Amino acid sequence: MSSSPLAIFLRSWQVRCLLAIGAASLGMPVLALSNSVGSGGIDARQLHDEPYALTGYKIAIGQVEIGRPSLFGLDKVAGADLPVKVGQVFFLDQPPSPNQYVDSHAANVASVMISQDKTLTGVAPNAILYAAAVGPIRGRSGQPDECFASQQVALSNGGDVRAINFSFGESLSRDPRPNARLDGNALLTKCIDWSQRVHDVLYVIAGNQGGGGIPIPTDNFNGINVAYSRAVDGQFIKVDFANLGSEPDFQPLRSRVPETNVGDRRSINLVAPGSQITVLNPDGESRTVSGSSFAAPHVTATIALLQEWVDRQIRADANWSLEAREPMVMKAVLLNSADKLADRGDGWLLGMTRTLLDKSNQTWLESDAYADPARPLHAELGTGHLNASRALQQLQGGQWSGAEPVPAIGWSFGTAESPLPPDLPRTEHTNLHRDYVFEAALQGGSYLSATLTWERLVVLNDANGNGVFDLDESFADRGINNLDLYLMRAEDDDIADSVWSSVSAVDSVEHIFTQIPATGQYKLRVVYRQQVPDELAQDYALAWWAVPANGAK
Repeated sequence: MSSSPLAIFLRSWQVRCLLAIGAASLGMPVLALSNSVGSGGIDARQLHDEPYALTGYKIAIGQVEIGRPSLFGLDKVAGADLPVKVGQVFFLDQPPSPNQYVDSHAANVASVMISQDKTLTGVAPNAILYAAAVGPIRGRSGQPDECFASQQVALSNGGDVRAINFSFGESLSRDPRPNARLDGNALLTKCIDWSQRVHDVLYVIAGNQGGGGIPIPTDNFNGINVAYSRAVDGQFIKVDFANLGSEPDFQPLRSRVPETNVGDRRSINLVAPGSQITVLNPDGESRTVSGSSFAAPHVTATIALLQEWVDRQIRADANWSLEAREPMVMKAVLLNSADKLADRGDGWLLGMTRTLLDKSNQTWLESDAYADPARPLHAELGTGHLNASRALQQLQGGQWSGAEPVPAIGWSFGTAESPLPPDLPRTEHTNLHRDYVFEAALQGGSYLSATLTWERLVVLNDANGNGVFDLDESFADRGINNLDLYLMRAEDDDIADSVWSSVSAVDSVEHIFTQIPATGQYKLRVVYRQQVPDELAQDYALAWWAVPANGAK
């Protein structure tokens, strides 16, 4: 029987997804999804069990793609026993017709997040998934439709959706801008940065760039871009060769120039499993796939686990506030707790569980990100490999303001407010800063990890004043403030004397991973370096992880 035009179109879109489906092979390991969720992957399986019992219960997450997963009661292919139980589906902002735009790629991605299959259990099997299909886009840019569908998902569940997964993208060749570049100014990229800030939802983007022809919106500032790892001897420890990092050394056929971020800004924030993952089709049958399309949902669903734990704490402990739900906090926690180097058992490497390798079989320590304060992110590895258990431990360190000494593990959600008019130039002496002084001495020879995140200010050009994005509207980039992060001895006050720093002028992330030179008292300093005219105050999140001396807590 010949395929319908719609079926042919959807298959072509699967090819355009970010290395979406490497192979569907009957010979692959049946439990690959279980491995990627377990101790060899992101180590989320133990969070499903007691004493944590975290499964994403009552936490809403989202998914936007060209197609959508199937829904029991609406689509013929979805039986009552389908283990992927989606909460609600849309076509743009409306309920779809039965069987409309059901797509295997979207179903595969959804199964990584919420599958309740006993052997192919997803990362957050009890999370509530809202999935929107954009549908066929012919002869024009699909970015307005993709933004419109994203907004619909973000507004679902009474506006309480904690993370949205993007396992697809737009080609620069389809962008209507003259000489389109990855400069953060594509409509969809600005939409994501706007929506994250306005809707308090963290966007997770499949992060490949290069020859795939689908780099938009990997030039976003506010979300998390994810590369994918492959397993070696059962443990996901190496970035896959098929990934294309921030600095490709070849020119894609469909682009006149390499598809990389403009300037020094890098695209990859985090690595997660994505090679040879066994997932579920719309009818519940399994297949094996590869690509960053399947790494991103490991991160999105991990956010559901963390958010479930946060909600418990807010209900039970008056010291926990709604700030723990903030996308910036989630981003800082996930990036700071990522694995780089396997701990030797003494805790000096922060209890990390794996040594992550780049394509050249080198570790984070051999990268320019380790040696250059102006480069917070590794071009291929970001800050390291997702580890859900360590992310929970990072979150459990609790919120600290900096007004009092802080423990070795913790996080802060703060606001830097400028005491100066925006047109007054700053100097080293007038830069606003906030210090976080460690209450215990830190162990010489151990490592410290600290991550600072904040958001670009994008606003909606709301022509009709209805407060939401309409298909004919646009966004304005009001710029991004510049914050820097320093590790200093507690007694020092001049940043010129800092032990190490992260001082990128182009990122919305600063990241320090460095060795403590000698046992002693230390502090972290957040510096509000430069402001854009519309933002005298800048919210930020800071996460840190250090080793106290002599076993002190």
